[in-house]
Amino acid sequence: MILRQFLHAEPVAASYFFGCGGQSAGAVVDPVGDIETYVRAANTAGMAIRYVIDTHIHADHLSAGRRLAAAVGAPYVLFAGAAAAPPFHGVRDGDVLHLGNVLIEVLHTPGHTPEHICLLVTDRTRAAEPWLVFTGHTLMVGDLGRTELAASAEDGARALFASIQRLKRLPDHVEVYPGAYSGSVCGRSLSGKPSSTIGFERRYNAPFRIEDEQAFVATMTQDVPEPPPEAATLRAANADPASAA
Repeated sequence: MILRQFLHAEPVAASYFFGCGGQSAGAVVDPVGDIETYVRAANTAGMAIRYVIDTHIHADHLSAGRRLAAAVGAPYVLFAGAAAAPPFHGVRDGDVLHLGNVLIEVLHTPGHTPEHICLLVTDRTRAAEPWLVFTGHTLMVGDLGRTELAASAEDGARALFASIQRLKRLPDHVEVYPGAYSGSVCGRSLSGKPSSTIGFERRYNAPFRIEDEQAFVATMTQDVPEPPPEAATLRAANADPASAA
């Protein structure tokens, strides 16, 4: 499997190009900014971009997902229940996207936003079990995503508590690749290290460790930082680019 991580400073975000080199099939997750970044990565690897996936409708930056998908002729992928304008390829919990020997299982993980998905990735040339998970703003290194940008903070926190139980059931060795790192407004105690493992976060990520739902909700609804500037406007524009035209 080929994996490239792109760390962005303005806005603070992480995006990814990955896939099966043997079958020349790749995907991009949470693209930001200049779409040529991802086109060059695919060309350098000798791979075609088969899917462009946003883990959720972002509220802290404009997504490049639709532009990239249109440019390379790939489906633009969101959760099927997302409140977003067509066209997009809707996926549901348990769906599997194929990139040659690389499989992407969709996990619906609401909480940060109602439509949030994580992507559990298996490379069948290495093992039959998952190797890594792209967690967007559900699980990040050192913290979890804020819960009030698309719902009430309490409702979002209760949904997030259920979602992280699914991630906790993953083996400790599964690598975690989030959509943000230190400096992002989407978390409170984010690490500057932009990747981790389920096992390390299980031991050292304070909110991820909480087992009681009420205690979790109380923690997630305290000391919530100011929302990103123009959060509602950005989320609306990402859901329906025509509305911002």
